[in-house]
Amino acid sequence: MTQVLLIRHAVNDFVKTGRLAGWTPEVHLNDEGRAQAEALGLRLAGAPLAAIYSSPLERTMETAQAVAAHHPALTVRVQDGIAEVRYGEWEGMAIRDLQGRKMWQMVQQTPSRASFPGGETMRGVQQRAIEAVEALVAAHPKDVIAVVSHADLIKMLIAHYLGMHLDQFQRIVIAPASISTLNLEFGRPYVGGVNDTAHLTQSDPRPAGAASPKA
Repeated sequence: MTQVLLIRHAVNDFVKTGRLAGWTPEVHLNDEGRAQAEALGLRLAGAPLAAIYSSPLERTMETAQAVAAHHPALTVRVQDGIAEVRYGEWEGMAIRDLQGRKMWQMVQQTPSRASFPGGETMRGVQQRAIEAVEALVAAHPKDVIAVVSHADLIKMLIAHYLGMHLDQFQRIVIAPASISTLNLEFGRPYVGGVNDTAHLTQSDPRPAGAASPKA
């Protein structure tokens, strides 16, 4: 059995801009985020991690490095399959300007049919994330691995392994610096835990703008 720890990156300041981050460069953890990442690293200091994988974006890499700091034998490995949604023409736009668009409503209500202009489809993002996780499981058949990614990617993965339709994935809450656990082997998959933030002293379990794509 492979145990996959799905970790959302910690907090950054881009959310305060009211714009859709996506692949915007130079989005780093802020002071709160660095504290969250440090707490996350301490939480996983004793975990028998065989590998640490991360989306290539700065906010995920910095979160992953905080975990790796307690596992000196490991280096963070970049995994593009768990990277953020590519929002295409929407990237960097003000969310208030997007909310009146028909496609925005489709993203919220029937994301399985949504396609970002010049970017990815939501169903395509879910599929690439599943393929990435399954490849990691094949490479680590009896290991515990950490996978640092983004809120929507993690929600899509959990929905898949719970047998939920993609159109219901927004019902799942994934807070910054949270840990969700998948146990995967040849039999049925098991979701061992979702949105664990016990290591954070001031965690708000509510999703910030629950129906919106997140930074």
